[in-house]
Amino acid sequence: MRYWFEDLPVGFAYSTSSRTITDADVVGFASLTGDLNRAHVDAEFAAAAPFGRRIAHGMLVASYMSGLNTRTIVNQLLEPSQLALMEVGCRFLKPTFIGDTIHVDIEVVEARLTSRPDRGVLTFRRRAVTQTGEVTVECTAAMLVMCRPAE
Repeated sequence: MRYWFEDLPVGFAYSTSSRTITDADVVGFASLTGDLNRAHVDAEFAAAAPFGRRIAHGMLVASYMSGLNTRTIVNQLLEPSQLALMEVGCRFLKPTFIGDTIHVDIEVVEARLTSRPDRGVLTFRRRAVTQTGEVTVECTAAMLVMCRPAE
């Protein structure tokens, strides 16, 4: 089975499994990217900052959102039809803390055909939701997807 452009109309929604953000995740991301902002890596500094404790990098959370999506059955069925990731945009609404467990709620918010009859663009809204129900990060991702072949 495979999903095509036509199989995911506007309003189609699903959720992912969850993942807990750990101290090792934040330290590893800081090392990998070189983003050593003290709000992420310095407990003493972060304790005196507005959030009162260390926070996860927004881009770390966005990366985990992408990874959680790839493990869903919807993405696995759509993957053979995906041609390209065209655009990603993120808004960081609230801090995600070390120890937070997030899952991602995903919804198709736009579906439009391209000038070529064999492809369309699906835009997904992805929301990182914590164990307390707070949305901390919201991203949109536009994917170029193949249409169902004419039979």
